[in-house]
Amino acid sequence: MRLLLVTDAYPPLIGGANRSAQLLAKGMTDRGHVVSVATAWQAGLPSIEEDGRIKIHRVRDLTSRIPWISADPYVHIPPPFPDPEAVWRFKRIVRSFRPDIVHSYGWLSYSCAAALLGSHVPLLLSARDYGNVCAVRTLMHNGSICEGPQLGKCLSCSTRFYGAPKGVVAVAGVFTGRALLRRKTRRLHSVSGYVQQVMHRHLVGSRSKIAEVVIPNFRPEAEPAPPDQSILNCLPSQPFILYVGAFRQVKGIDLLLSAYARLTDRPPMVLVGTRAPDSPSSYPNEVTVLFDVPRDTVMAIWDRALYGVAPSRWPEPLGNVVHEGMSRGKAIIGTRPGGHEDMIANEKTGLLVPAGDEDALVAAMQRLINDPADAIAMGKNAFVRSRLFTSDIVMSQYEELYETTKRRQTHEFPR
Repeated sequence: MRLLLVTDAYPPLIGGANRSAQLLAKGMTDRGHVVSVATAWQAGLPSIEEDGRIKIHRVRDLTSRIPWISADPYVHIPPPFPDPEAVWRFKRIVRSFRPDIVHSYGWLSYSCAAALLGSHVPLLLSARDYGNVCAVRTLMHNGSICEGPQLGKCLSCSTRFYGAPKGVVAVAGVFTGRALLRRKTRRLHSVSGYVQQVMHRHLVGSRSKIAEVVIPNFRPEAEPAPPDQSILNCLPSQPFILYVGAFRQVKGIDLLLSAYARLTDRPPMVLVGTRAPDSPSSYPNEVTVLFDVPRDTVMAIWDRALYGVAPSRWPEPLGNVVHEGMSRGKAIIGTRPGGHEDMIANEKTGLLVPAGDEDALVAAMQRLINDPADAIAMGKNAFVRSRLFTSDIVMSQYEELYETTKRRQTHEFPR
């Protein structure tokens, strides 16, 4: 099979979705398929390069030629509408590569879908976040989980997040782009049951013929590299509470610090992740903060943890750090609603608390401190359940999805 993966960003850019796209591309290549990747153009990176046997195309668009237009001054984010230059470049890639399937994620999907108009090549759309129904991607409104897009509400959020000009364009693109995606998409893939519910309600609709499927992200099973001992030496000597992720408000970093201060007989806490504009400016003395830690070292840090906490305020689409922590035999405290519910079996492999509920978070954290035997038992169950998110199981699901999509397209449009 010839597979073209389209994604807004790809390594070396850091991010869970970026890494998931790379793992999928390499996994399909290892299974004997021919894979190319099309991703957004980035300053300082080559337009075409090889990642092993995978050819990477960085697709330039007109908006990349206007430096101030991107929401991130360091990373070019493609626009949420068909960009004329990007559409032209996608057409060239499709003619040259001749894919059996185009599998697309993110805002590049609009230009990709436009390029495929008039073509029988099927488009498989992935929802790894809420970007195709929410202009700010988080499905949050005024600090609470949003019930769904409405023009006035979305304009309020988007202009506050991006500023007026960019915010209006983002909302207009997302709202008007739905028809294009519905017209061209053959199948919709979501990373969790909650994401599927949101996308069905606000994009697919009850009358659509788009087939829907849930397949989670997975973790690699390759032999890990040795951890960085200098980083491990910075850890507390006793077991600690562990948070891994971006230090962002939507990830609940402020909520976690507030809840931690309320615990009694609290152990140390370790925070591992990346800085963000809304990261806290200071941290308590009992908290060890580590930035930009390599993944293999992060996995070694999990081995020394008492339990993990993922206190997201937003409805986390999935949260790879949860099943990664579970794979090291650790109980995880997560939030609902969201993708955490697909991984954490409440009271069995960890605890689920309502998103944004500090009192519930404090109670859950205190419980696992007071009853370490309970935390150990949940961790053992978590290790077993984490096998559902291994590459062998998940890659087989993806391969079946691609085969089914290809058979369906061939049946409808025989050559």
